[in-house]
Amino acid sequence: MSKTFGFGETVPGYEVPVLNEREVRAAAGILFVFALVSFMNSWLMGNFRLTRIFVIAFLIDFTIRIFINPRYSPSMILGRMAVRKQVPEWSGAPQKRFAWAVGWVLAVTMFYLIVLNNVIGPINLIVCATCLILMFFESVFGICLACKIYNAFSHEQAQHCPGGVCEVFTPHPSQKVGAGGTAIVVMFIALIGFVGQRWFPAAEAVMPTAAVPSTVTAAGGKCTPPDWAVAMGHAEMWKLHNNCK
Repeated sequence: MSKTFGFGETVPGYEVPVLNEREVRAAAGILFVFALVSFMNSWLMGNFRLTRIFVIAFLIDFTIRIFINPRYSPSMILGRMAVRKQVPEWSGAPQKRFAWAVGWVLAVTMFYLIVLNNVIGPINLIVCATCLILMFFESVFGICLACKIYNAFSHEQAQHCPGGVCEVFTPHPSQKVGAGGTAIVVMFIALIGFVGQRWFPAAEAVMPTAAVPSTVTAAGGKCTPPDWAVAMGHAEMWKLHNNCK
């Protein structure tokens, strides 16, 4: 596509504009890594600097994707570089635009809350967690969760979805999970939970007082969580990190 403004590629044999799903997934994976790092810095360390920077970058990236052209989105360019030697896998662009619009709204919300107004609280966690979940499913499983509600808001049904999920098909027997597969997963989770509780009880996670450097303890020996930790519902975790329990 040579036009500066546009959305999707015109490829022979496809009735609607399409995007290279491999690029889309690679871009989602790149954004997921940076989003996770910034989220963990905020959650575990109370450092919101990286989150603010990422929110600005995320908003700019998605604004370019939606209102100019996905070709010029920095994350899509990096994704294109990563998969440039792979055969393209074309997926319908209309549903992707809808899904990215959802991401753009989330980015605008975070920009307003945390960048412009320095709001710190549960709403931030909900929005950030939603973004992480959407990007994780897109990059790891190739599942566009927001695309699944596209049909409810559009008179045109989604076409050319990754994995052919938009079309009716008969799964191969090897793709079926069945009761046996489900039971294996449930027993595995139960086993790991039992091992974690039996061999590594939560009480052992707290370091002995003597092993904690003085610089790690709460300032002035006080164990009153800061306002940001309380606002995030992070007070108990803050006490644990600062050897106050």
